[in-house]
Amino acid sequence: MLQNNPLLAQLKQQMRESLPTKEGVVRATAKSFGFLEISDKESIFIAPPQMKKVLHGDKISAVINTVDDKSQAEPQTLLDAALTQFVGRVKRHKNKLQVVPDHPQMRDALKAVMADTLTDKALQDGDWVLATLSQHALRDEQFLVTVTDLIAKADDPEAPWWVVLARHKLAKAAPEAENNWTLLDTQNRNDLTRLPFFTIDSESTQDMDDAISISSTANGWQLLIAVADPDAYIAADSALDQLAKARAFTTYLPGRNVPMLPRQLADELCSLHPEQQRPALCTRLTIDLEGNLHGEAEFTLAWICSKARFSYNQVSDYLEQKTQWQPDTEVMATQLNQLAAMAKARQQWRQQHAIVFQDKPDYRFELDNGKVVAIHAEHRRIANQMVEEAMIAANLACGNYLATKLGFGLFNTHSGFDASKLNALKELLVKYDSPVTPEQLHTLDGYCQLRRWLQQQPTAYLENRIRRFQSYAAISLHPDAHFGMGLQHYATWTSPIRKYGDLINQRLIKAVLAQQTPEPLAESLTQHLAEQRKTQRKAERDIADWLYGHYFARFTGSEQSFSGEIMDINRAGMRVRLVENGATGFIPMSVISSESLPLTANWEEGRCYQAENTVYELGQQLQVQIDSIDPENQSISLKIASIPSPSEHMPL
Repeated sequence: MLQNNPLLAQLKQQMRESLPTKEGVVRATAKSFGFLEISDKESIFIAPPQMKKVLHGDKISAVINTVDDKSQAEPQTLLDAALTQFVGRVKRHKNKLQVVPDHPQMRDALKAVMADTLTDKALQDGDWVLATLSQHALRDEQFLVTVTDLIAKADDPEAPWWVVLARHKLAKAAPEAENNWTLLDTQNRNDLTRLPFFTIDSESTQDMDDAISISSTANGWQLLIAVADPDAYIAADSALDQLAKARAFTTYLPGRNVPMLPRQLADELCSLHPEQQRPALCTRLTIDLEGNLHGEAEFTLAWICSKARFSYNQVSDYLEQKTQWQPDTEVMATQLNQLAAMAKARQQWRQQHAIVFQDKPDYRFELDNGKVVAIHAEHRRIANQMVEEAMIAANLACGNYLATKLGFGLFNTHSGFDASKLNALKELLVKYDSPVTPEQLHTLDGYCQLRRWLQQQPTAYLENRIRRFQSYAAISLHPDAHFGMGLQHYATWTSPIRKYGDLINQRLIKAVLAQQTPEPLAESLTQHLAEQRKTQRKAERDIADWLYGHYFARFTGSEQSFSGEIMDINRAGMRVRLVENGATGFIPMSVISSESLPLTANWEEGRCYQAENTVYELGQQLQVQIDSIDPENQSISLKIASIPSPSEHMPL
């Protein structure tokens, strides 16, 4: 009798309207309930039945009820949907098509339909698809998604790559090439084709964008660096230029790359292959025996012809006398030895006047049909340092040149420490008797002095802890210091085949050489480049996590142990990086702490304590084993192979 009573319905509506409402973001949990996050300090419980109306990340307004003296949020209005276009996996239920979003906090399958161009029967359980949210339960009474594209079949060995590229909206293939390329550049070029330029790259590299030639002087060296000039083929604001700008970078993933430019340009016409004449932008640097750069760098447009192509391992083995191999000519042998001497002088200069971070290996996945066969740690050897020092010097010269000649460009900057964290940092440094005064932390010299002092500490604890206070590197239109490198100005231009920002800086240098006044750069360009760089790094991390997860599945539950370094400590547990292969895993606090060894974690101090004794701390090395792999999140859970005895590493 009361079921359809309009007066009762009106009364309920009036009661609802009298309740308070709040806006916030839905945060799902591993269980069926969730929370409405209103601020960093306020969140309200959402019961399981109400969570069926929303998705993790939705921005909503909700009515706040009181149930059993506790506040509960009842979703009312959708303000911003977390899902729009997304990657997901097909799941069939009673032969009905469903899609599970590719997100660790979205585990429920959503009802799906096919776009007009696709066939339902072509999709099977586990297939990866691209979909859009067509209906939302809070707005349309039920969830419905439309499958718009097949990304990869479930059994495709290359699925990780296609999924990661789709997840981050990155291109899957190189830009389409024109049939004929015309040299557009009309500026005069110096003929430097007789000079003994050479390249040092990885064995597989095809897009070689820098070559080096060096000669000795009475007081040191003259270093000549030639950089590929794709601008000679790409008109500014052309369709190809806009495409390169949109991509911003060549995407490098394990086992493959997706170039920013068409391969015919990146790998052939612009690449500095040996015995091929190429247009280049060159700089000449004067360096003394102590590694000081003298005078203003000289930039010039030129034709160059590389005389030799070397690999990092080949050159390192030769200089370290680990091989019988010799360069083909005495000229090239002299070039390599002089570059090695110059690099040593520059590295010593940077150790004294700037910052040289401790070498950490790169990790290379050895793949066979999409499966990880092995993971190799590739340490930075003398040849890597030679090229690195030459490029750092060239980019420092570019930063100084653009700062002096134009006063703008694309500068890599780093302000040192986060201003909002300086007070806490100063207190910490006083506690550890740092030689750097609080006032010096604002200066480039003070920052460099602090970094050098940290590297002299007996453990990596303090350096890892202070890393939390650092600001983020940025891209700026205006010349400013790069504290992280200890350099006054730093503007990259040596990888224009791979980085759009480097191409822009090259154009600015060329404009100065042509005595032209280039248009000011838009602030939106720096934002776009920063966002794309962040996206690239996420993609690299995601594919690495995926491959690590597959590789370490074989070690789950085994006695195989690995050396790990503690990266982070919080109430939930410890994040650890495996030294041999670069993988990261998590050790839950439930595994670390026990009745026999009860521990407490202090995130601020980066330590785990038993009573007052330090058991674990940032930077500490320990032996771990693979406990489990979460295939949904590609995450690795670790356990400790041997529990260390409590010890006091440092005073509190």
